[in-house]
Amino acid sequence: MPDSSATVDRSKQITSLASYYLLGRSGLRVSPLAFGTGTFGNAWGPEWSSKESKQILTRYIEAGGNFIDTADTYHEGESEEITGQLLRDITKRDQVVIATKFSFGMRPGDPNGGGNGRKHMMEAVEASLRRLNTDYIDLYWVHNWDTITPAEEVMSSLNQLVQAGKVRYIGLSNPPAWYLGRAQTIAEWRGWEKLAAIQMEYSLAVRNIEHEYVDAAQEMGMAIVPWSPLANGLLTGKYKIEDNKVKGDGRMATTWVTDSTVDPASKKMVDLVDTVRAVAQELGRTPAQVALNWVTNRPGVVSSIIGATKLSQLEDNIQALEFTLTQDQLDRLDKASSPSVSYPYFFHQGDLKANVSAQSTVIKRPKHYF
Repeated sequence: MPDSSATVDRSKQITSLASYYLLGRSGLRVSPLAFGTGTFGNAWGPEWSSKESKQILTRYIEAGGNFIDTADTYHEGESEEITGQLLRDITKRDQVVIATKFSFGMRPGDPNGGGNGRKHMMEAVEASLRRLNTDYIDLYWVHNWDTITPAEEVMSSLNQLVQAGKVRYIGLSNPPAWYLGRAQTIAEWRGWEKLAAIQMEYSLAVRNIEHEYVDAAQEMGMAIVPWSPLANGLLTGKYKIEDNKVKGDGRMATTWVTDSTVDPASKKMVDLVDTVRAVAQELGRTPAQVALNWVTNRPGVVSSIIGATKLSQLEDNIQALEFTLTQDQLDRLDKASSPSVSYPYFFHQGDLKANVSAQSTVIKRPKHYF
């Protein structure tokens, strides 16, 4: 494991997995690619062996990776159990950053067996600690907004876990923007533990968070940790679109599980994948490497979550950090992937933004706050 003090300026181009960046306005250093262990479990079939998962996780850590992401509901807790066991076999506990999540119910029919209320949170963290066989969780994510628990209760409960030493840092996954802002402001006002990061879907195929979350994260001192940076494999280029259907060897050939608002067979997505392929060919890289390189170097992004069921997939992902996209390539990728702009966000872009800015002296926001 490389020296954890070897941090670098986040505004510079990422060059390797052993480049460490601060998680928001915290002192926690994490690698630019986090390893997601959602594939660790029997649901992936008998061919997915513990030996194979150990090889992959070992290689990730040997390459300098230190950020492991899982959740209590991944394979009904099996992912946490496997992750905990493998980490004990591979490395020392204090040399890795373990992140896990809670929110979803584990006991159907129990009204308090899920959600973000204090009762379920306290039960969930104890269960995750047991499964991971650890005394503390480095980063505890609220997996999803449950629509009912007040932000005050969520933040005060998370603060209690930090004060008790069971959790080191906290974050939200998939929250509404207004809820994110309220939660962080309450923590600041009360002097509670503040959110260090948000985990959001982000890729060339899904860029909706750019309307609001990127600015919010940087303004309020939170790192962005993208999930599904390859859009469920769409951006790897391994799928073909025939007769308006996705065909190929993988889950996307039967179901689109990343974002129900995105049609992978649409002209926009087909053109985007073609552009990614073309850029990859120019660079002598794979489409997956181009897509990962793009998202990893976006403003506010600190660590992108990857997953792998084969060692070759991991090796390919790690190599995504080794090159730089030209401005021309970035412009083409941006043109092919730019999200549509709806009200009120069109007021904040282009000519309208210029007209407002012309009325006063403008101080340009730096690319990164951390």
